[in-house]
Amino acid sequence: MAHTNQTRNAVRSSFVYERLSLEAASEKQGVSFNTARVWKKKAKLEGDDWNKARSASRMAQGGLGDITTQLLEDFALLFQATITDIRDGEYDGLKKAEALSRLSDAYTKTMKAAAGGDPKIAKLSIALETLQLLAVYIKDEHPDVLERFTHILEPFGAKVNEAFG
Repeated sequence: MAHTNQTRNAVRSSFVYERLSLEAASEKQGVSFNTARVWKKKAKLEGDDWNKARSASRMAQGGLGDITTQLLEDFALLFQATITDIRDGEYDGLKKAEALSRLSDAYTKTMKAAAGGDPKIAKLSIALETLQLLAVYIKDEHPDVLERFTHILEPFGAKVNEAFG
């Protein structure tokens, strides 16, 4: 199905300015994710890097706090993608536990580094550090429920962000 330039621009706008994931932006505009991915890749080859435009848009909206927030949002997207890969990937229980522990550690360190200038981020950092402690505890004391924990952690992360972010 052929789409108009207006539709392509609407997907780009949702991705760049509304900061939706590419999947959510394509769904919002009634386009398949694969089509949106092709558009994004083609645009980059033609000099329109949607990721850079997204970053520039975010920076233009505010000061250093917004830049920190943007970096954290980008990290959070990578975090979510990695959680999905851990959950759905071909890992045995021990490899899942190790990957989850390392990911949690990276997230906590990132949040602590960003927390220096923003009290809201400091609260979020404490909440995430608590989740990391819980992940290690579950890995060590209840490894049989670790896989279920990874399924719960992903949507719960959004709740933590709402409460503390």
